[in-house]
Amino acid sequence: MSEPIIICRDVNVWFDDFQALKGVDMEVKKGEVIVIFGPSGSGKSTFIRTINRLEEHQKGQIVIDGIELTHDVRNIATIRSEIGMVFQLFNLFPHLTVLQNVTLSPIWVRKLPRDEADKEAMQLLERVGIPEQANKYPGQLSGGQQQRVAIARALAMEPKIMLFDEPTSALDPEMIKEVLDVMVELAQSGMTMLVVTHEMGFARAVADRMFFFDEGLVVESGTPDDIFGNPKEERTKLFLSQILTH
Repeated sequence: MSEPIIICRDVNVWFDDFQALKGVDMEVKKGEVIVIFGPSGSGKSTFIRTINRLEEHQKGQIVIDGIELTHDVRNIATIRSEIGMVFQLFNLFPHLTVLQNVTLSPIWVRKLPRDEADKEAMQLLERVGIPEQANKYPGQLSGGQQQRVAIARALAMEPKIMLFDEPTSALDPEMIKEVLDVMVELAQSGMTMLVVTHEMGFARAVADRMFFFDEGLVVESGTPDDIFGNPKEERTKLFLSQILTH
């Protein structure tokens, strides 16, 4: 078996007096697709944000591709260079074109020459299905198109791991599928992915394992067959019954 690319042991996070994560354990192998789900305020987003140090864990251990996340700024920079992140809101630069948004980091961080960066960016925009939008500004695109630009921008850094924090929750229903289709293709290409989402169809189609979070804890984890077909915990059953009937 391959070594896990992500190891989380007893991860705890407090915000002042509120404990957002209570001893979360998770190991993710290279190429695995993990779906994290659960009610609002269950710690899902906090957890995924600890993996690239957008939130700091006060107790426990997080190791990404052999490097432990500590206060060492160099470690944080190295780990962030290996992780792409896509948020609920697209966080694109409104004054830059789509192409400029995608090439910004490769030019500045990876030091790619502009023509090479442009060529790679166009291939990524092709991959996410919007090459014709390259010279438009984010404000001229639909939400679904903007989110696909955000995915292309994350991929431009050639990450080993992609994190998605509710990437479709701000989108109109008809735009959700176009974003999920890109994520399915990415999952099938062998990318290691952690996805916080309520999209259970996506989870069923591509997740290797699912983790149900509630009140800062991993209540239950298993394959989609386990979770949908035979959930063991009452809280999991209740949550699924609410989410699957809507």
